[in-house]
Amino acid sequence: MLKVIVSVIFVLICLALIVIILLQEGKSAGLGSISGMADSYWGKNKGRSMEGTLEKFTKAAAVLFMVLAVVLNIL
Repeated sequence: MLKVIVSVIFVLICLALIVIILLQEGKSAGLGSISGMADSYWGKNKGRSMEGTLEKFTKAAAVLFMVLAVVLNIL
């Protein structure tokens, strides 16, 4: 029973991880990073923006994914 519950949570985390990654913007800074565009207002306050929030959720979901993969392997 525990393995079924953990498997369902694992699938939900997988789907959430896919959606979160697809919602993120591309990282192609191009020539803007050379001329200092990376240090603009949006670059400094990235943690408070939608992109920063998606990155935090991606990290959390990735850690949960790894932990649940190990737990499912043990069960």
